[in-house]
Amino acid sequence: MAELLERGEVEQRVDELDGWDLEGHAIVKQFKRGDFSGAVALVNAIEPVANDLNHHPDLSISWETVTVMITTHSAGGLPPPDFELATRIDALA
Repeated sequence: MAELLERGEVEQRVDELDGWDLEGHAIVKQFKRGDFSGAVALVNAIEPVANDLNHHPDLSISWETVTVMITTHSAGGLPPPDFELATRIDALA
């Protein structure tokens, strides 16, 4: 398992991401996709990326909006792979 980042480094990395927020021990972003089909399409696009990294975000859909929450539950925080996943999800959107 990857080592957790220190709080200061977490905050710096969050600042480098576009539109992601730090919520407790997770990073969170909402993606507006225009309609429900667009939201489902984004979730479907995230699935192979998450499987490739063997790192799976919490996803929720509310009509046109997909909320992505990334944390490493087993570690209780944020290691570097969480930020790699966020960057790859941004590239999809």
